[in-house]
Amino acid sequence: MYVPKYSITTEILKDVGVIEVAKEVIENAPLVPAWEAKFRDDATFRAAHYGTALEGNDLTQSEAKLILDRGITSVSEAEGAGVVARDRDVQEVINYRNVLEFIQHAPGSFAKTGADGVEPAAWYTKELLCEIHKLAVDRLVGPEETGDFRKSQVVLRNSLTGEIGFRPPQALEVPFMIDEFLRWLNSDYGKKEHPVLRAGITHYVLAAVHPFVEGNGRTARAMATLVLFAEGYDIKRFFALEDYFDKHAEEYYGALMEVSNQSPRLEDRDLTPWLSVFTRALALELSRIKQLVRELSVDIKMKQRMGKQVALSERQMKIVEYLNANGEIGMAEARGVLAMVSEDTILRDLKYLMEKGVISKKGSTKAAKYVLKK
Repeated sequence: MYVPKYSITTEILKDVGVIEVAKEVIENAPLVPAWEAKFRDDATFRAAHYGTALEGNDLTQSEAKLILDRGITSVSEAEGAGVVARDRDVQEVINYRNVLEFIQHAPGSFAKTGADGVEPAAWYTKELLCEIHKLAVDRLVGPEETGDFRKSQVVLRNSLTGEIGFRPPQALEVPFMIDEFLRWLNSDYGKKEHPVLRAGITHYVLAAVHPFVEGNGRTARAMATLVLFAEGYDIKRFFALEDYFDKHAEEYYGALMEVSNQSPRLEDRDLTPWLSVFTRALALELSRIKQLVRELSVDIKMKQRMGKQVALSERQMKIVEYLNANGEIGMAEARGVLAMVSEDTILRDLKYLMEKGVISKKGSTKAAKYVLKK
């Protein structure tokens, strides 16, 4: 059985902690269904657009968004809607949308309980992996290469120099290596690892083994996301790791190559550099979403309390967030919340909030406290 090697560094530990905090905030935010749907739609768009742009897809954001928003299912439909692009680029975005829809429901369909009410020990299967690949490369490769392991050797070249950067394992080794990895992923031993690390390991192993002729990157990212979804980290499906990876492509590919070039043997490689990138990507993505959700939650709570919308600046929003969490705020606490902001500016923000009926003041000296108005 393949057993991944890595170390839990201070950086990884910190990022996993950030992920846990963001997960708690996002999952418990009082968002109305319409806003939750908007966040999920945005995550789907970003995953489909950036997940394909990462591998050279030339569709613009607006073109990809049009395809997704209109539910376009074919190249001819895209042309009719005014998308002038390579057929391949259009098909890749359509396919990745289909992959995302599949992995959202796969945990419920593949991990069904048996007659005794116990989940089967192994539901991460070759069939599941191949179904993801089949959807990712639909109409892009021949039928013999769709959803089936490669039968030939492939190499990864530097797109600028043409030099060979990495040689994946021989085709004959692929089925064995995938079996060994899935055995670990499904094992009680493997399940002791944190789901975020399991997802990161899944991504690396699939990218390194390169089990298919084409579509390995998309399949690896999708399978890693599926592991998160299946193991309690779907986080309302608000996130898209592909966004970070595309915007930091050099770091993303660099970490994968750094690990892959350590040793010819997969089991001898130390995955720590890659897991550092993977956990950082998820931590930053979820932190960004957490901030958006917090701001929206404050808006919703205030509107429910006051019966109207109140426009707040970013500084005023932070004050209200603090009050929601702590009940009251004084000048000392406000200076901590609004670092690098003058006392006069803080007082103006507090006065604005009082004038709008958001907060009230207790006491009249410098030791006065402010609370949300009931």
